[in-house]
Amino acid sequence: MDAPVHASADASAPPSPPRAVVAGASGFLGSAVVRALLEDGYEVTRIGRTEAAHWGDAGSIARAVDGAALLVNLAGQSVNCRYHDRNRDEIYRSRVDTTRMLREAVTAAASPPRVWLNASTATIYRHATDRANTEQAGELGAGFSVDVARAWERELFAGELPRTRRVALRMAIVLGDGPATRLLATLARTGLGGPQHDGWCPPHRRYRGIGPDPTGERPPWYRTRGRQRFSWVHVDDVIGAMRFIVDRDDLDGVVNVASPHPRDNRTLMRLLRERVGMPIGLPSWRWMLEPAMWLLRTEPELVLKSRWVLPARLQDAGFVFAHPHLEEALTEVLGRRTPTEARDARRPVAR
Repeated sequence: MDAPVHASADASAPPSPPRAVVAGASGFLGSAVVRALLEDGYEVTRIGRTEAAHWGDAGSIARAVDGAALLVNLAGQSVNCRYHDRNRDEIYRSRVDTTRMLREAVTAAASPPRVWLNASTATIYRHATDRANTEQAGELGAGFSVDVARAWERELFAGELPRTRRVALRMAIVLGDGPATRLLATLARTGLGGPQHDGWCPPHRRYRGIGPDPTGERPPWYRTRGRQRFSWVHVDDVIGAMRFIVDRDDLDGVVNVASPHPRDNRTLMRLLRERVGMPIGLPSWRWMLEPAMWLLRTEPELVLKSRWVLPARLQDAGFVFAHPHLEEALTEVLGRRTPTEARDARRPVAR
């Protein structure tokens, strides 16, 4: 996110740094974004529950946004939890209401941000095993997670903001030192790192729709046999994509942020087992995953939904991924070579 140069009133003084506003800066991704912005020369203003600009004070948010060059919104309760009613409501509210407050602040600003990057999720697309979802050819799904994402993006793009370019980042599962990676590694380390099979489960209503136009009722299930697709992106490429989008005035609207090389669940779990050093991984059916995920205080949707998403707009615009392949990305994140990689590293170099 190369910082633009702003002229100073005093020609002899160095130009003042541009300012970026980051909402949701305390999380795994937010912390990485703040570090990148500081490296790029921005002064960073944070919005959060314990910051000077906080969600309970619309005036403080308006003051933070006015005059900023860039607005990044990553606010929202983690979805790494059980979807009981209290968490469902908070997941929805913490995304929709905060985005509405930011939009109102941008609308009222005398000097609004030039670019607004707002988090969204690739989970908005349907369960797909037949073809990939791109921005132009993607099909939206139904149910709780999809309804949250629809409402989130609807708030972002509501109204006219002619001086602010708005981008919804439909991010796949982000690999790094974050909750999704830790959960997947935990499954592998505890012997549950075999393929996960979708199928019948006791009926529940945790995945029912939410919001003004709820979609879906019972949790859908598919006979995937561990072949559900796993779309992912390395945290470094999220940062790289954000920098790229800020510098490209022709990119607005919805942008998929996902590796161009998704894999399937079987491959994902095998690679995880190799990297955590677990020789076995028991296959898991949905009726087995339900109690296991209850113990881990999360939802089976993370590993059972077939997320098949491609970053068509980023690739068409010329963005190059630093970590396009899952094997290398997991090695970088988990810090362990596979036996084959370690053996190859010990081989003498031919001269």
